Amino acid sequence: MDIGVVELSRLQFAMTALYHFLFVPLTLGLSVLIAIMETVYVMTGRPIWRQMTKFWGTLFGINFAMGVATGVVMEFQFGMNWSYYSHYVGDIFGAPLALEGLMAFFLEATFVGLWFFGWDRLSKQAHLVVAWLVAIGSNFSALWILIANGWMQHPVGAEFNPLTMRMELTSFYEVMFNTVAQAKFVHTVSAGYVTASIFVLGVSSWYLLQGRHLALARRSITVASSFGLAAALSVVVLGDESGYDTGLNQKMKLAAIEAMWETEPAPAPFTMIGIPDQQARETKWAIHIPYAMGLIGTRSLTEEIPGINQLEQEAAERIRSGLVAYDALMTIQQDREATDAGVVATFEQHSDDLGYALLLRRYLDDPREASEEQIAQAAEDTIPHVWPIFWAFRIMVGLGMLFIATTGYFFVTTSFRGGRYPKWALRFAVLLIPAPWIAAEMGWIVAEYGRQPWTVDGVLPTALSVSALSVTELLLTLAAFATFYTVLFVIEIKLLLKYIRKGPVDDVQLTDDWDAKHRARLSPAEVRQ
Repeated sequence: MDIGVVELSRLQFAMTALYHFLFVPLTLGLSVLIAIMETVYVMTGRPIWRQMTKFWGTLFGINFAMGVATGVVMEFQFGMNWSYYSHYVGDIFGAPLALEGLMAFFLEATFVGLWFFGWDRLSKQAHLVVAWLVAIGSNFSALWILIANGWMQHPVGAEFNPLTMRMELTSFYEVMFNTVAQAKFVHTVSAGYVTASIFVLGVSSWYLLQGRHLALARRSITVASSFGLAAALSVVVLGDESGYDTGLNQKMKLAAIEAMWETEPAPAPFTMIGIPDQQARETKWAIHIPYAMGLIGTRSLTEEIPGINQLEQEAAERIRSGLVAYDALMTIQQDREATDAGVVATFEQHSDDLGYALLLRRYLDDPREASEEQIAQAAEDTIPHVWPIFWAFRIMVGLGMLFIATTGYFFVTTSFRGGRYPKWALRFAVLLIPAPWIAAEMGWIVAEYGRQPWTVDGVLPTALSVSALSVTELLLTLAAFATFYTVLFVIEIKLLLKYIRKGPVDDVQLTDDWDAKHRARLSPAEVRQ
């Protein structure tokens, strides 16, 4: 097989996925924040909350449109660049993908239209219901996609059929309630809530620095800081759950995240920082936190976390077991009607390791002819590149701690200091706006890059999943997608900046009781500002 085709296909999908996810978290978070603001408007009847809802709703609409455009293109790639993957696991992967389109996308898109054009046509209560349906639809969309992705991380509810040579669905319930998928869903959605909260916090801080739209800005900070603090704390808790699931189901990924080359005595320490050296198989200048990794990965003080070297040896044994399954499979394929019961039993006994034997297809057409050196090389291939995963995880965690500190500071300042924010804090909030997207992209690098060399973990190697395309075709489509997505991203940024600079159309003055109470706490200079 042409490794250039494999790597270019991976690069193209990574590029489109990471671009698409620039729009997703803001859509998830803003939809809920807008629904909260409109709920307050319906309950209080104050025009300022209607103004806030419509203003942030405009920014949501821009982002939603761009997200749809990039998401539709990305889905076509399963048939374009990953046709064998679609054939091999389409029976399972296609179900949540179809539900995402039929249930979530149409629900979301339909009610987005009603929300934007229904302000003067629906009652306040009916329009509020629409706002919450938009938020629910956005989250449902994420649910089905993450169920599909979670199955790729931890394939359950399916089995390989030796007659059709495909994976087939055996339990949709197991696929839907896959623990990895559920943990990924709540973790990803909470991260989207943090992204929107930091965005609202930063834009509102910019308004306060400019002395514009003070009523909108102060209330938006109140909502964003409280909602964002709760979301940021939940990301940590749910991230811990994801770490535990990774320790159960993707041991090599967890070892790579930790750059843990050798099995550590229980409970394993957490490597806070270090320099992974994959060639030497050691982590230089490592600083450890005792017991932490053992608690995260196993939730015990007695259970070991296997290291990369031990897992590589286990992979070699699974490759040898998979070769037994592969040999039995070839026998079944040669004579489907007169297959010996013993051959079928042998295949079933070793079928869980068939995917490991398929790793050898990168080096030769018939895995049964593999030498010990080729088996050792295939086993080494199960080790992902450690340093990108190691550092991506630590950047993500470090930024997560920063989000807790920032939202916590603004929450305390709002609650106990009457919203008297120092200028340094406002400037910092503005500068922090891009950080949640960086954290989200780092999270996806950990999740997807850490799964290599598998498209479906332990089942289908990435090198076997691609379509029969040429390098030239991939380079052309990669350039086209990169250009298209970059244009959309530039349009998104320009539109967001345009409407942020413009501010709300119907500005509301500081005239109500809330503002009168808080203006009394401000200095004369702050009031003039």
